[in-house]
Amino acid sequence: MFCSLSFYRKRKLVAAAAIFLLFLLGVTGVSAAARSAVAAKGISLPIVMYHGMLEEKNRQGVYVVSPELFESDLSYLKEHGYTAVVVQDLIDYVDSGKPLPEKPVMLTFDDGYYNNYLYAYPLAKKYGMKIVISPIGIYTDRDSLTEEDHALYSHITWDQIREMMDSGYVEFQNHSYNLHGTAQSGRLGAQKRKSESVETYRALLEGDLSRMQREMTEQTGYTPTAFVYPYGIVSRESVPVVKSMGFQATMNCENRRNRITDDPDCLFGMGRFLRTTGVSSEKFFSRCLGTGD
Repeated sequence: MFCSLSFYRKRKLVAAAAIFLLFLLGVTGVSAAARSAVAAKGISLPIVMYHGMLEEKNRQGVYVVSPELFESDLSYLKEHGYTAVVVQDLIDYVDSGKPLPEKPVMLTFDDGYYNNYLYAYPLAKKYGMKIVISPIGIYTDRDSLTEEDHALYSHITWDQIREMMDSGYVEFQNHSYNLHGTAQSGRLGAQKRKSESVETYRALLEGDLSRMQREMTEQTGYTPTAFVYPYGIVSRESVPVVKSMGFQATMNCENRRNRITDDPDCLFGMGRFLRTTGVSSEKFFSRCLGTGD
């Protein structure tokens, strides 16, 4: 009798274990499917584009905001539960499924002005919000030699870049080495000239971006993963060049939110909202965060 009871108990335990295992597998499968569905649907990401930052009101305008306005932006985002992410966070999400914050936002600074180091960097640390700076290589080289720090016209130096990078609050990306000219200089940003061949243009673009990649690597040990188009101008001939060089993301100046999915192509051509002066944080973010839709 005792042997019979033991036999039946064992059989029930085996059956129960099998059912429990199937249950676990089922739950795991559903969770994986759910995670996959979320990744495929994507996460909304607004990217804000800043440039210069000065205290003098007569210097503020379309491309220059005050440190007080930037602090107001950071405070607003913090109070409303937003987390500032950088490009590497997006790459980790796309490549390995590493979760993004529930409410992500990206804060970018074009051109690499010294005033970003003077004003934006300390505020980013104060509020625990990461930022992305994309300097122009030729100006960083120039001002690293002169070591003249002027809030109005100087650009960040390699020493300042290393300091900010080491803090963990600033990520750096490629904004070209010397392709930030105006129409008067004969080429607007990294745009292809109508008169030049595709081969000539591609060689020029690759040479310029490679120089910036090389200098950033030599100076910091880090290689940028994104190309930020000067003036947001994208020539179609540039796209295969940028991808072939190993960049994993690009940004332009289109005023729109981005949808980050598990498709690597979603990181190319990301839009950004230009931050200008004269607009309150609440009004600005109600538009670019979608809270006012």
